[in-house]
Amino acid sequence: MIRLPMIALRGLTVFPEMYIHFDIGRHKSVRALEEALRGDQSVFLVAQKDMRDNDPGINDVYRVGTVSVLRQIIRLPGDNIRVLVEGRQRAALKAVVEEDPFCVAEVEPLKESKRSTMRLEALIREVKNKFEDYSALMSRLSPEVLINVQAAESAGYLADYITQHIPVKPPEKQSVLEAIHPAKRLERLYGILAHEVEILSIESDLHDRLRDRLVKNQKDYYLREQLKAIKSELGDGGEDEAGAYEGKIDELKLPEETAEKLKKEALRLSRQPGESHEAALIRTYLDTCLSLPWNTATKDRLDVKAARRILDKDHHGLDKVKERILEYLAVKKLAPGLKGQILCLVGPPGVGKTSVAISMARAMGRKLARLSLGGVRDEADIRGHRKTYIGAMPGRIINAVRQAGSNNALVLLDEVDKLGADSRGDPSAALLEVLDPEQNATFRDHYLEIPFDLSEILFITTANTTSTIPRPLLDRMEVIELSSYTDEEKLRIAKSHLIPKQMEKHGVGKDMLSFSAGGLRDMIAGYTREAGVRILEREIAAVCRKTAMRFAEGEPQKVTLTAKNLPEFLGVRKYRLERLPGEPEIGLARGLAWTPFGGEVLEVEAGVSEGSGKIELTGNLGDIMKESAKAAITCIRGQCDEWGIDKEFHKNRDIHIHCPEGAIPKDGPSAGITMTVAMLSALTGRPARRDVAMTGEITLRGRVLPIGGLKEKTMAAFRAGIHTVIIPAENERNLEDIDPAVRGALRFILADSIGTVLKETIL
Repeated sequence: MIRLPMIALRGLTVFPEMYIHFDIGRHKSVRALEEALRGDQSVFLVAQKDMRDNDPGINDVYRVGTVSVLRQIIRLPGDNIRVLVEGRQRAALKAVVEEDPFCVAEVEPLKESKRSTMRLEALIREVKNKFEDYSALMSRLSPEVLINVQAAESAGYLADYITQHIPVKPPEKQSVLEAIHPAKRLERLYGILAHEVEILSIESDLHDRLRDRLVKNQKDYYLREQLKAIKSELGDGGEDEAGAYEGKIDELKLPEETAEKLKKEALRLSRQPGESHEAALIRTYLDTCLSLPWNTATKDRLDVKAARRILDKDHHGLDKVKERILEYLAVKKLAPGLKGQILCLVGPPGVGKTSVAISMARAMGRKLARLSLGGVRDEADIRGHRKTYIGAMPGRIINAVRQAGSNNALVLLDEVDKLGADSRGDPSAALLEVLDPEQNATFRDHYLEIPFDLSEILFITTANTTSTIPRPLLDRMEVIELSSYTDEEKLRIAKSHLIPKQMEKHGVGKDMLSFSAGGLRDMIAGYTREAGVRILEREIAAVCRKTAMRFAEGEPQKVTLTAKNLPEFLGVRKYRLERLPGEPEIGLARGLAWTPFGGEVLEVEAGVSEGSGKIELTGNLGDIMKESAKAAITCIRGQCDEWGIDKEFHKNRDIHIHCPEGAIPKDGPSAGITMTVAMLSALTGRPARRDVAMTGEITLRGRVLPIGGLKEKTMAAFRAGIHTVIIPAENERNLEDIDPAVRGALRFILADSIGTVLKETIL
């Protein structure tokens, strides 16, 4: 019994009297190698049962290995070592006496019989003959191996040598290694060789069949090409192909004009040389036309209740949009002949315009085709290119219909407000025919040159604003506005949609993470400032990632997100809560502004000093707000007697109007009354109320004009703790659109003139 450092080998078996080299990279194996070098360079090599096991124990390796001697060591890049060993003797593994920092095995050398018998001589001959059969089928064996096999006389050496040099599975090699008696070893090797010869024979037969088939295919291809060339010389190469196209045209039962045009193209193909450029163009054209869904349509699912369930499951709120979709389904059920409608969903980014259209297609059972129009400047993108141009292709509308595979699909046109125009035409003008129910039944793509019926298609367009959509195009669409979400709506959307979606996406279970209402509210108020919920979903995903990291690092405790520990996951707050100053101030008024990310409280400061009547406007104001400031000054000049202001203030006073956060551009027709209040407060020296915010435009005579975005503006006032909001009297009809929670917390003052505003604000 001897003790030696042990190295477990992956997929490798070492036989006595054989040289073999392999790489070592595992820490335990390297330490065992170093220990062997410090001694007599002997090491016990044994194969492990599972190559995927990185730290095998005594039960994970075979019981028979080889005592070997290290002959050469080469250190490789990456901490790997290549060693050359010589197998000396079989040995049985009895125990592993040490496992750290390397394995030390207690092994018992195994002695084999050297006695030769007639049966052993017969086995040697049979194995050599079978190996000849094997080598005839296995072309990768080197001549040196064949010579050494024929020269071998020892039965044990012959079995070990052949097994070492043939590519068989590790368990089969191990079975030969474990056979101590040479006769038993040769019997096992003979069985392995017989099995390999049978498999190699089958492989050779398959290879021969494949080679014969390839030769036949090459011959057939050559003959076909010759036949094609002969037909081309005779001028009748396209007759069969043209006949096939005509058969497909007849099967589709197309309108008479369309069928006649396509058959004419097929006739042209029959007169073209088979490999000519013109023939290739005609084939492409016919394939494109015949791939369109001329008579293919899906059956509408007109179950209003089922559609309502799908829409409610996918989206929270958006009642107006859902109601309009359900109305369409109801009318379609009563009047199946109703042509496709054109709806335009308008709203800020992230409120769910695109996802509503996708849910609508699912609710109706229609196929969906989606294309983005943002940045499209070429009219050919909509109508296609003429066939005479190189690289001509159909327009994006026809391609979308072909992609959907249905002539009554739902086609989603994203970002219709971002269409461009240049010297190559106006895409918005090309869309006029597409989005007109009275014209699109005979839509002609420049590439097709035949009418295609788009009237059954339901077109849904999306836009952030209608101001950049050309009026004629906007007139063809029914506009449905999606306003920004309130904080409470965002909270409900996060709970019912965003959190379950992101937790499932990141593999975080309910037993790993939960969100408190306070934590979600603080996330909405302090880490997002948007109209939709796109950034909110991103922040929730960040929390899920941080949670997954904690569990991956071995912290199994469930995470509950609260307002207190929110900075641990998302860092410091990105946005501060708007708070009112403690006391009213002179020359300071608060307006309400609309932005694409929701409403904002806009502070307007006014300062008056001795001067020559100069007006200074700062704070990165746009042209509209500058005009509002000038109109406000003229309006105040008409109020001088009522408020005791010097009538010559416009000559002997300098007025400075400033809107803080100068790096942010500000513009829009709703700051007129706010500037008027700020300037009047500065001129009279009387402070303006701190808990009042206002929105509305001013005329020279003091009339208050209506504004837009009232829902977002009032939401901003609610967040900032303002109690009273002054709005134009003409906006009274918009109060119904405001969230009930906001409407109940604010007092609204309807103003039709600047006098009402000043009485409510100036103390």
